Amino acid sequence: MARRDEQRGDRRNRAPEEERDSEIVEKLVHINRVAATVKGGRRFSFAALMVVGDQKGRVGFGHGKAREVPEAIRKATEEAKKSMVRVPLRESRTLHHDGNGRWGAGKVMVRAAPPGTGVIAGGPMRAVLETLGVQDVVGKSVGSSNPYNMVRATFEALKAQSSPRQVAAKRGKKVSDVIGRRADGASAQVSQEAAAADAEG
Repeated sequence: MARRDEQRGDRRNRAPEEERDSEIVEKLVHINRVAATVKGGRRFSFAALMVVGDQKGRVGFGHGKAREVPEAIRKATEEAKKSMVRVPLRESRTLHHDGNGRWGAGKVMVRAAPPGTGVIAGGPMRAVLETLGVQDVVGKSVGSSNPYNMVRATFEALKAQSSPRQVAAKRGKKVSDVIGRRADGASAQVSQEAAAADAEG
């Protein structure tokens, strides 16, 4: 009985940061065995690349190196949590517009997609988009397949995303003036969203 009360107390006293961490999804993208040549021969260690996100518009990546795999993953996860960025999402399911990203020889393309499309992307790109919380998106890598370059290029493409509200604020206009008519047939719904956003702002 006393132990149960202690557990309840622990749950109540838990910091909001811990609760936030429990919502974060972690994905291991790549693990690599690396060797350093030293006086006595080769010293092996492991390098891990991790992607973390809350599936609500925040995502980050990090890499860590250690003699053991679990320690490398832990280091990479900690770095990823520190470097999280916020990406504006449309209707909490897709991107606002198409984008391109480049890092080194890694080149990626991401496109907004209609409902029901799903996440059409492979490898490291898929891990980033799923942890971000995107449900409908089309992604393609047209450059290097190096996971580090692909992840960084995907982040460059996502950082370039901007919502109609951000664009309207920069230009000093209303959201409805910025959006106009969309080519994907969603103009009626978009105009309703714009009206709601203008009413809020």
